[in-house]
Amino acid sequence: MNNKGKLYLFPSSLGENTTHAIPELNRQILDRITFFIAERAKTARHFIKACIPGKDLSPLQFSELNKRTRPEEIPGFLQPCLDGHDMGLLSEAGCPGVADPGARVVQAAHQQGIPVVPLTGPSSILLALMASGMNGQQFCFQGYLSPKKPELAKELKKLEQLSAKFKQTQIFIETPYRNNGLVETALQILDDHTQFCIAVDLTLPEEFVQTHIIADWKKRKIPDLHKRPAIFLLLK
Repeated sequence: MNNKGKLYLFPSSLGENTTHAIPELNRQILDRITFFIAERAKTARHFIKACIPGKDLSPLQFSELNKRTRPEEIPGFLQPCLDGHDMGLLSEAGCPGVADPGARVVQAAHQQGIPVVPLTGPSSILLALMASGMNGQQFCFQGYLSPKKPELAKELKKLEQLSAKFKQTQIFIETPYRNNGLVETALQILDDHTQFCIAVDLTLPEEFVQTHIIADWKKRKIPDLHKRPAIFLLLK
């Protein structure tokens, strides 16, 4: 008999005042959990309060998972599950474990025989792919590309070549303050007939998602993307 608690993976909202994208089932489960793992307790508390305005947050306990967390600490974060309590794993934005350090916690849960329950909610990667009109049968998420312009140009050409070879949508992200530079390089280096999608501020009121071939992007006024969360996709 397994008396261990479950580890629930809660997708977080993608920006301020966007908890409308969080399903009601998630809120109900969130309301009954006391133990959480998150990158920052402050952000997690803010998210929980936004989802359940009347909830008393004082009994909640948080373990923080960040770049300073040592690998040997992670199994201990799950002790409440081993004691029979359900726990919640929260990302700073989007889905835990997807372009997110929470994957290390999920791996530890599997190793300890703790049931893992993924919940539905906003995923910027999938939302962008859905809205792009690109190939949703074959796609690859590449994460961050190089911040250095010469390497970035080489990587973009490589992704374009992979896309052409496999008819595969290539998806990638950038640190928000470098978005404009990435787009500028893409317009310079990619083939005029390559499809390129810019998906910005997904689920927010100022959401912007458009797909055009590079030749058409060069004729358009591209909005300022500085410090705005964005996803980029290309298909050759």
